[in-house]
Amino acid sequence: MGTKQTSKPEKQSKVVSSPDCISMRHTIREGINGYVFWCLFQGLAPMIWFYPLNDLEISGYEAFAALWFTQILAGIPLVRIFIHKWYVLGCLRGLCVCALLSFQAPTTLSRLVTLAAGNGVATLTLTATLWSPSKRIRASTCWGLLLGFIGFVVSRVWFTTFVPAWWSDMSNTVVVTIGAIAVIDQFLSGYDKIDEGERHVDKKLQYPNSLATGLGFGSLLFLINWVFGEVSLITRWTVRAYPDNGPEPYPWGACILVALCFGAYMSACRHVAISKIWWFIGLVSFCALYYLPTWLGFTGGLILGVYALSIWPEMCDRVSRCPPARTLFLAILVFMIQNFFLVWTVAYNFVPLGEYTRERTYILIAINMLCILAGLFVGGSTKDDGYTAFVNLHKKKTPPSSFNKGLILLLCVGLLGFGYRYNPQRFDHPVKKSPKQITTAIWTYHFGYDNKGWPSLERTASLLDDTGADVITMLESDASKPFLGNNDLGQWLSEKLGFYVDFGPSTKDHTWGNLILSKYPFVKSTYHLLPSPHGELAPAVTATVNVSGSLVDFVVTHMGNDRDKLDRKLQAEFLARETKNSENSVVFMGYVTSKPGSKEYVELLNEGNLKDIDDTDRKRFCEYIMYRGLKRQGYARITHGGLSDTELQMARFEIPDDINDFKDNSKVTYDTGEHIIPDNVKFNDKFGTLHHGHGYFSGHRFHMSTPKYFLP
Repeated sequence: MGTKQTSKPEKQSKVVSSPDCISMRHTIREGINGYVFWCLFQGLAPMIWFYPLNDLEISGYEAFAALWFTQILAGIPLVRIFIHKWYVLGCLRGLCVCALLSFQAPTTLSRLVTLAAGNGVATLTLTATLWSPSKRIRASTCWGLLLGFIGFVVSRVWFTTFVPAWWSDMSNTVVVTIGAIAVIDQFLSGYDKIDEGERHVDKKLQYPNSLATGLGFGSLLFLINWVFGEVSLITRWTVRAYPDNGPEPYPWGACILVALCFGAYMSACRHVAISKIWWFIGLVSFCALYYLPTWLGFTGGLILGVYALSIWPEMCDRVSRCPPARTLFLAILVFMIQNFFLVWTVAYNFVPLGEYTRERTYILIAINMLCILAGLFVGGSTKDDGYTAFVNLHKKKTPPSSFNKGLILLLCVGLLGFGYRYNPQRFDHPVKKSPKQITTAIWTYHFGYDNKGWPSLERTASLLDDTGADVITMLESDASKPFLGNNDLGQWLSEKLGFYVDFGPSTKDHTWGNLILSKYPFVKSTYHLLPSPHGELAPAVTATVNVSGSLVDFVVTHMGNDRDKLDRKLQAEFLARETKNSENSVVFMGYVTSKPGSKEYVELLNEGNLKDIDDTDRKRFCEYIMYRGLKRQGYARITHGGLSDTELQMARFEIPDDINDFKDNSKVTYDTGEHIIPDNVKFNDKFGTLHHGHGYFSGHRFHMSTPKYFLP
């Protein structure tokens, strides 16, 4: 009898790693597991989106999202018993970490398959842990996911909005290594073993409505991914034109991080999360974020961030009381539907029934918040001692003290990341020998992914630096959406190259993006949503830049699809008025999507009072550079080298002393040695020499009979 009494505590000691069952070591492990989950969960949508992005239509690869529903297998009793075994759970965790290696797959398709399979395993693992018979495992999973999400956001601070796991082979390997160490340590500790005594079910337990709870859990997953998957997002929701452009991602993203951490800390106050007044405050703050500009909208976003993370444990507690297979199936389905609604809102011109979602993000907001309301309050009362998030483990309540310590540590690491990025010399550039010379460039950038679906920012920065361009417009540049990775391309390039950035129309304006990078400060700008009665929304920006004391206006745009003729007619007329009314020297850089001599082309030249940088180049279709009040010096077309689906075009100008009294350069020549072309006029010879016809190069080279130079 005495032997049995002493053996039972010894058996428990193998399972429990500390008196409160969730030690600091285990909290770190669970936080890493949560981090791996968020990397996989937020990484699949951009990978699927790569295919319709290239095809401009539904591609069929969207079917890989169905692997998110692998957890439906848990509806089979034998499968559910099997995945709860500690060694099976260890294998599932290991497979999740291995799925991160999809980034290093040799082909785009193999990467997609591996990543989608990893997400299937991740949802199955979530089912095994959040619905575990052990309240100890349920609690550690809930708080580990919350800590992992904060860690996920913090890691993006150090990588300037990008996810380390999806950035480079080296950073991916580091993440995989850390994840593997956590899995091995957890496996060897035996923490996932469940004693029979832990399988006790309270007969007085209150069960919420599984339908409402599934709707709420899926909506909360979407909300934190959509709006708070990266700290720059709400600044891009609320951005406006210069000079009152609102908070910038740096340094104001630090406030968003603080708000998220405060929400996670506040989540321990369960009575707040289950307050309908608190939900109403969350709704009002979401409306403020969507409808109010700059600082008012930003403030609404901060409050919404506190709200979203404060209700996470309560939502986990409620959802884990419901049947796992069908409840999580519904939650993932809701998450997917809301993701697709967001895609349809922007891509409505290329998808069926898109006319019903056009510019209707407010409907998505309403659905999201109403589902969260249902998830928190519909069904049986859960005002008991808690089932998952708020439980007693060895007479100590969760969250454990180690959670708050980890939260403070992550906050400090995140703020340190902002400090690391501080660069007081960011906008200092070498003094130009010709201060009145300006080089401009236009590039349709394809959201920062190369033609094989991998991040291309480092190569992009190298190319842009080699061009020597002073003002660059990047079209298709708004990747601050979950299906595009929640990446802020403007912020990354701005910090890397030392450029000022004008983001263009905000993320919530439903365009594909239209930003401007400039070595010179912006004086003012105006954002436009061009007339688009039938087709896709077309953004445009009119910006005034101070170039060494001379004001130059830039009108940049991505016009609508060529099939929408009325839209394009109205858009060309609008843009022509903008350039014609400019009082300064003006450069038009636009994605016009029509051939030279088209109605839109003629409208811009004649009614806009512009000149084409090279009217002899008849082989263009999309990108055009036009100007007035400047002396043209050079023009070049540079191959995209696999970084985008569109070439980069450049023009070099001289700003005259009197824009109303000067003679433009009219003679066209090439750098063949027959004419002496000043060195400061020549483009970088790194791109080679004159090349006629298309340049099908693996790198970046001149092509299409460029570079050309213009002499008096």
